[in-house]
Amino acid sequence: MLPKLSLARRTGGGRNFKLLTAAAVITGLGNAGALIAAAFAVLESGGGSSEVGLVAACRTVPLVVFLLIGGAVADRIPRHRVMVVANTANFLSQGLFALLVINGDARVWQMAALAAVGGTCHAFFAPAAEGMVMATVDQEHSSTAFAWFRMGVNGAQIGGAALGGAMVAAVGPGWVLAVDAGAFAVAALLRAFLDVRGIPERAAREGLWADLRDGWREVVGRPWLWSIVAQFAVVNAVVAVAEAVYGPQVADDHLGGARPWGLALGAFGIGTVLGGLLMTRWRPSRFLLVGVLAVFPLALPSAALAVPVGVPVLVAVMLLSGMTVEVFGVAWMTALHQEIPEEKFSRVSSYDWLGSVALVPVATGLAGPTEHWLGRETALWCSAALIVVLTAAVLLVPDVRRLRRREHGGAASGQPTPKEPDGGRGETTPVL
Repeated sequence: MLPKLSLARRTGGGRNFKLLTAAAVITGLGNAGALIAAAFAVLESGGGSSEVGLVAACRTVPLVVFLLIGGAVADRIPRHRVMVVANTANFLSQGLFALLVINGDARVWQMAALAAVGGTCHAFFAPAAEGMVMATVDQEHSSTAFAWFRMGVNGAQIGGAALGGAMVAAVGPGWVLAVDAGAFAVAALLRAFLDVRGIPERAAREGLWADLRDGWREVVGRPWLWSIVAQFAVVNAVVAVAEAVYGPQVADDHLGGARPWGLALGAFGIGTVLGGLLMTRWRPSRFLLVGVLAVFPLALPSAALAVPVGVPVLVAVMLLSGMTVEVFGVAWMTALHQEIPEEKFSRVSSYDWLGSVALVPVATGLAGPTEHWLGRETALWCSAALIVVLTAAVLLVPDVRRLRRREHGGAASGQPTPKEPDGGRGETTPVL
């Protein structure tokens, strides 16, 4: 039986932890439903699969284009301000999107333009948010805090997708988009109340391009870092193809349609929550090695679809891969927190994000021609093989195998980790 400790005690967190987590959960709930609502809004306006793809691409392309600039900006000015401005812009754009859909006046070009605004906002928000999380947690509690944070976000995405789908059917996509806009407004308000008095002022530096070059040097100078970013550029792309393109086709042809595929995706989401729960209790010394080893099971869903296996086995495979990917996710955030100087968190995070998303639209666009050329089964087996080969290659990097947890001490910059000011409770524990 687990000891009955509060969330703040178990993570070393306090007020800022609660605000960051609450804001992330709220926007996670809204965004998961909004993705479904946006697709149905396009369909209700008379569009087809091409138009749905166009609107989705208009969100992804600005995200890729502006990520590096967003990371540099977040390391130059207070990160919480970047987050609040991005959330406010999301509130306005998503609110307009909702209004157009509710009034029945939405055109595909308008929805594409507003999706592009949302992608641009996320390009600035994501590196700032990740940098803020890492900058306000102490080394001793970092992996536990990251596990709880990610578990909350993953749980919100699962619940948001289910709730969003039900709401689209009940009240229409416009109102789901309106709820998402409201979620952004609430999140902006919560993040505006972050207590950042303990975070050092940003020192004046050279221009933005110099910051980008400095972030690049930080990445390429660490073999464990650039090798895993390169690995996941491909891994994320082939996983996206398997889940978004080939998986639904296999389900339709062999498993009984959308319902069992939805069950499998739900099992993956539950697996991420269980993996996060595991990482709140498990603190392996060679955490990066453990994290990379946990990537191997990500090859199993593609292999299972290639066979294809029955629904119970597929659900079990997806559950396992969800758990292991969360083990990697917590290990990865812990490594960045431990090894990267605080003032460079967001720039490094932006390169990480760029590697994670850049090849996804390319891979999904090539999925059809690849299936025509190789056949679906061969394409899925190749996806599984790529994950295994690339993960094995990363294990050859000495730093991946050797990096050990530092149980105590400040951030990698050599400066003490910021502490939350005393809020009248006599607490001086570093917080997330």
